[in-house]
Amino acid sequence: MKPVSPDAKLAAVVGSSPLPRTELTKKLWAYIKKNGLQDKKVRTQINADDALKAVFNGKTKVSMFEMTKLVSGHVS
Repeated sequence: MKPVSPDAKLAAVVGSSPLPRTELTKKLWAYIKKNGLQDKKVRTQINADDALKAVFNGKTKVSMFEMTKLVSGHVS
């Protein structure tokens, strides 16, 4: 896949180097799991910390499916 470049907000989570969307998703999930941000009861919900809140347009909770859409707005 063609590499995409994350903007400054997303780069705070996955790094600033261009990478394919598949790798970007892997890094995002690694960050979520490392920081325990997946909701314990509703496993499809992500609880945002300060870095992810910037990526999620200020939302504190998003679904996995909504996360994909919000992240798309932060790559070029």
